[in-house]
Formats: sequence, C-alpha cells, structure tokens
Amino acid sequence: MLVLLGVLVVVVGFATRRNPLLVVGVAGVATGLLGGLSPQKVLAAFGTGFASSRAVTIFAITLPVIGLLERYGLQEQARHLITRFAGLTAGRFLALYLLLRQITAALGLNGVFGHAQTVRPLAAPMAEGAAERRHGPLTDKAREKVRSFAASADNVGFFFGEDVFLAVGSILLITGFVNTTYHTHLEPLRLALWAVPTALCALAVHGCRLLRLDRTLEHAKPDLAGAAK
Repeated sequence: MLVLLGVLVVVVGFATRRNPLLVVGVAGVATGLLGGLSPQKVLAAFGTGFASSRAVTIFAITLPVIGLLERYGLQEQARHLITRFAGLTAGRFLALYLLLRQITAALGLNGVFGHAQTVRPLAAPMAEGAAERRHGPLTDKAREKVRSFAASADNVGFFFGEDVFLAVGSILLITGFVNTTYHTHLEPLRLALWAVPTALCALAVHGCRLLRLDRTLEHAKPDLAGAAK
C-alpha cells in the first residue's frame, strides 16, 4: 500500500500547481523507493523508460525551425493570409481546424498538426487575424480567449480522433488487457467503431462552442472599442 503514496504525490503536486515534470519525477522516485528498489535501480528504470520512448523528444528538432520561421514573420504572414477570406471568422476557422485535426488523428497522422508545430505559429495567429478583421482590435482578454480556443480545438480533435485509429496505443492496451485477463478475442476494430459516435459527439459539441466564439467577441465589441481609444 505504501507504493500508492506516489499517486498522492502526483495529486498534491498538481493541486498546488507545481511543475508537472518535477511532480512526476518525484512521484516516480518515491514510488520506486517505497517499492523496495535501490537508488541505482530507480535511475536505471528512468533511463530505460526514456530510451524506449525517446521519440517523445522529437519536438526538440521542430522548435528551432519554428522559432526561426516566427522570427522572419511567419505569424504576420498567417494573419495576412486569413484576411483574404472574408467569410472565414475566428469561430469558423477553428471549427474547420477541429474537423481536420480529428480526421488526421483518426487516420493515425498524429504529427500533422499539434500545438508546437501548428497552433502557436499558424492556427492561433490566423484566428486572431480573423477576429481582428471582423471585430477590430482585440483586448488582451479577448486575445487570450481566442488563443485558448485554438488550443482546445487541437486538444479535443486529437483526443477524440485518435481512438478511431486501430493501431493507437490505448486501443491496443485495452484489447490486450481484456483478451489476456478474460480470455476473449476482442478485435481492435470493434473498439474503434465504438469510438466513432463519441468522436462525432465531441465534434458537434465543441464545434458549437467554437462557433459561439464569434458571438462572444461580438458582444464584447463595446469593450474592444473602448480599448482601441
């Protein structure tokens, strides 16, 4: 039972808003020590886990490229591009992004979009440009709202879209556990098909929230006008 104190460390750390990497690291060390492992074995377990999932650090390659592009005006060009589409509002653009993110995730193309490579340098600035064209200069609060909705479009699309893909880790984990524990023959396709209605509901619900963003910004127009003065 003492091993479960590692979970308590995670709960307390996240509740007190500590650094997530530090919280998870301390929880892992505490769990290993309470489980009877020596410090050397705990360190070896961290090294083995990092080596087996080192593809997670691939973002370190893309960040310098994105930073260089932003320095030479990537965000400004994205804002300028969105102004050419008069009927594309911030909400409509983000709803379209949500749809594309969910489709690509369902096809297993998880790296096509994402926060680092798409949301920050492209999607968020384009949504801001669409909002500014329609509603005028944005306040800091309105700008942060647009950015948060851009991030949520990526999160929701990816989270509910990836479960439709047959070879995603969660599907394989569930089928492997169920088949081993209950001696059944559950096919990944059956789980993926059950994920389709959930993905469609998520698309409809969050798509409506994104489309309502335009109305929210419209109601905030008096405040935006005052901020512009």
